[in-house]
Parts: sequence; C-alpha cells; structure tokens
Amino acid sequence: MTTGDGLWQQIFTFDDYGELLVLVRNSLIAGAALGLIGGLVGVFVIRRDLPFAVHGISELSFAGASAALLLGTNIVAGSIAGSLIAAGTIGVFGSRARDGNSVIGTLMPFGLGLGVLFLALYKGRAANKFGILTGQIVAVDTPQTSWLLGTSAVVLVALAVMWRPLTFASADPEVAEARGVPVRALSFAFMVVLGLAVALSVQIVGALLVLTLVVTPAAAATRITVSPVLLPVLSVVFATVSIEGGILLALGGSIPISPYVTTISFAIYVVCRFAGSYRIRRRGARKTVSEPG
Repeated sequence: MTTGDGLWQQIFTFDDYGELLVLVRNSLIAGAALGLIGGLVGVFVIRRDLPFAVHGISELSFAGASAALLLGTNIVAGSIAGSLIAAGTIGVFGSRARDGNSVIGTLMPFGLGLGVLFLALYKGRAANKFGILTGQIVAVDTPQTSWLLGTSAVVLVALAVMWRPLTFASADPEVAEARGVPVRALSFAFMVVLGLAVALSVQIVGALLVLTLVVTPAAAATRITVSPVLLPVLSVVFATVSIEGGILLALGGSIPISPYVTTISFAIYVVCRFAGSYRIRRRGARKTVSEPG
C-alpha cells in the first residue's frame, strides 16, 4: 500500500459503515439541532458584526468544558457555564464596539490559558482532551443529547420572542431606541443566547472551529440574498448540511469531525460568493443595456 493510499483511507474508509452509523445516532440528532440554532443565531452575528465575539466566547466555553472534564462533571454544563460568563461579561462591559473588542481580546487569552491549564492537569484519556478542541462524533451520549436539545429549545424560544425587535435594533439601533425598543437589554439578551449557541456548537466541532457553524453559513447566505425570510432559511440549511455531512463523512475516516465540517461549510461559502458576484454582474449588465444611449 502506498503512502497516498494510507492517507486516503484515513480520510475516507467506509468499511462496516452501516454498523458504525448506529454509534452516531445521538450526534446526528444533536447536529440537526445545532444546524438550526447556529443558522438562526448566525444571522444576527453577521448583522451585528459579532464574529470576534463568537471566538472570544468559545475560548471561555473551552475553559468551562476543560474544567468539567478535570472535575468529572457534565462537560456540556461546564461549556455552557463558561460561555455564559463570557457572554455576560461582553454584554455588560462591551456596550460600545471599541470596548467590546477590548473585552473580547482580554477574555480570549485568559480563557485559552485556563483551558490549557485544566487539560494539562487532566490525567484521563488524551482523546477526551483532543475532542474538546476539535470535536468528536461518538462522544455525544444520551444525557448530553438531552442537555443539548433542552438548551436548543431555550435558545429557539428566546429567538422567537426577540426576533422582530432584534432585527430592528440590528438594522438601525438609533431609530429603534427612539421608537422605544429596549436596544441595550436586547443586546445583552442576545449575547446570552449567543453564549448558549456557542456552548452547544463546541460539543460537536470543538472550541477552535465554532465559527464554522455560527458565522460561515450565515455569511454564505448573505452573499446570495437579503430577504428577511430567505436569509435565515438558507443559513439554517447551510449549517445543517455542513454539520450532518461532516458527521457522516467523519464516520468513514479516522480523523476528527472538524476538518470535514469546516471544508463543507467553506465550500458552500465559496459557491455562494461566486454566485452572488455573478448575479451582481448580470444585474449591472442588464441595467447598462436598458439605459438609453
């Protein structure tokens, strides 16, 4: 067997795939929930220019999950606790863009340092350490699935309640505040929702690559539509295809799930970017032709 063949089998080996598929039933269920949550939350992450905040929250989520692993407690609960601490801190101290970036830039190395410390102290399986950073497709057991689905339901209810005023506040915060919309309260509430969404995503794709579920799908959708209805629908579809496709492909290989999810998500973004550019060029060409000489 050549080296190339060996590498290919590490990436794509579908021996006994049917038997292995049973092992990721919980992950597929959790992935569908994460696709829905990540796609919807990502719409506001893009509208409010918060990708940097997502990265900052993920570092504290990583620290919380690492602490839970070290203490032998529920990793999902630890991840959620870390995310909520980060989101609340950003929401309270980062009301302005410059302050927000400063707070996030301070939290990121602190959270990463704590997470590395906790993992260094953990003497259990190395795969558990690696999984927090890069994700694991067979690590989602029934109790974790219950946590994930329950938290996803909370996020969905919160988004449903705040969707319209949050859309208004994201588009024009000054006018929204003048109309009586509680802009600051909505901003803080959304940061908490974002923290929950990040914590959920960490369980599947790991702390290092959360952006691929919470940012990239919505960014891809914005390249091809500005419709307030179609945008969240496409974002959810892109996120779900990325996570479910990544799980199914990773099952046939021996490397973590995250490279598959990120590759699918990035490919979708590239296609949408080219499609959006092509549509703009065609629109410009039609406008030029229709103008009188």
